[in-house]
Amino acid sequence: MQLKSISRELALLLLGQIKKKDINKVTIESLLSKAIESLTQHWREQLDLCASKLEKANQELLDSELQEDAGSLKKSRNHLKTCLIDSENILNSLSESLELPRLIALVDQKEIRELALKRVHKVIEKQDEIDKNLDSVMEGWRLKRLPRIDRDILRLAFVDLNDFNTPTAVTCNEAVNLANRYSDEQGRRMINGVLRNLQSANLILNLK
Repeated sequence: MQLKSISRELALLLLGQIKKKDINKVTIESLLSKAIESLTQHWREQLDLCASKLEKANQELLDSELQEDAGSLKKSRNHLKTCLIDSENILNSLSESLELPRLIALVDQKEIRELALKRVHKVIEKQDEIDKNLDSVMEGWRLKRLPRIDRDILRLAFVDLNDFNTPTAVTCNEAVNLANRYSDEQGRRMINGVLRNLQSANLILNLK
């Protein structure tokens, strides 16, 4: 993973745990520890949910086989297939999250730490203006209605484009990569759409 990509992911994790008033009072290490706890709990809950769905789908499949109902059997098999796909996606995300301890080790690298903190400060300092511009291309949605992780991915992308002069293609690719790791299918589609609209509307403004 490239240095800038690591700093961007680190910034996302920090934003998820930080409050504006506390930005100068906390350490990266303590925030990352909280981020790990939060993500671990999230994936544990998701795995428990999938386990419950798989058990239910399996029971429905057994019942439909006993009843020899072709329609119910097909429905149960499709349900079971969907549950297995969901479980695979969750396990893949969980596997990717195991890289977090490596991020903790990397925060000692001065350049990564500084880049991450610069991104965090930019987002927090300009959040109202950033959110206003993102809201303007949401097409019927409001940014505040999105999960926090999706909002922060979009905010970081906006900062990348505006303050760090990151090429649009790179910015979109990085945002999608973060969405793949930390969001869901709906979140990925929303992030893609907002970034496309943002580019089309030419709202990459100088907020300095």
